[in-house]
Amino acid sequence: TSQDHKPVGDGDRGPNTGGMGAFCPVPAVDEALAGAIRREIVEPTLAGLAGEGLEYRGVLYFGVMVTADGPRLLEYNVRMGDPETEAVLPALSSSLVDLILACLDGTVGRQHPVFRPGYFVDVVLASAGYPGDYEAGFPITGLEAAEADCLVFHSGTRRLPDGTIVTAGGRVLNVVGSGPSLEEAIAAAYRGVEHISFDGMFCRADIGRRKWHPG
Repeated sequence: TSQDHKPVGDGDRGPNTGGMGAFCPVPAVDEALAGAIRREIVEPTLAGLAGEGLEYRGVLYFGVMVTADGPRLLEYNVRMGDPETEAVLPALSSSLVDLILACLDGTVGRQHPVFRPGYFVDVVLASAGYPGDYEAGFPITGLEAAEADCLVFHSGTRRLPDGTIVTAGGRVLNVVGSGPSLEEAIAAAYRGVEHISFDGMFCRADIGRRKWHPG
């Protein structure tokens, strides 16, 4: 499970974006809620695909909103969500390649993915003005220092002929920290963020702390 943070500003203020960060797993999704999502959303979807003769092979990502009346499907996508992917895949300790190959040859049902314990927090670094108009082409510093303790995924960057990495998008980088507790993972991610700099850089300061609670 993973939770995205869509609004651009702390406290979920401002316009919605493609995602300003995510964390996984989500403590509020207990076995009862996970079971309800499987019964009411996942299994009917798979039965519907089979009933229509659609032999889909790939990723099917379920975007779920939990209401007072239970879980409701908000969206599907046929890739993994972004920035959820950057939090979920580092948690996977078994082979992603084996899962992909098993999808291709029809044996994915015999796979048993294994996930690392602990929490994973992804903080998005964005260009000033995002999700509206923004400027690009600013040099990025501190990547190597950040990568000493975090995973850094490039989203909107470009490498110049001289090797300099510059901004090339609204959402520029995803900095992922991990730890045995959610708070430790949050702290690790923001330590990585502190190393990185580019003109106009901003991020939300509350990724992982705007936790959803049922009810």
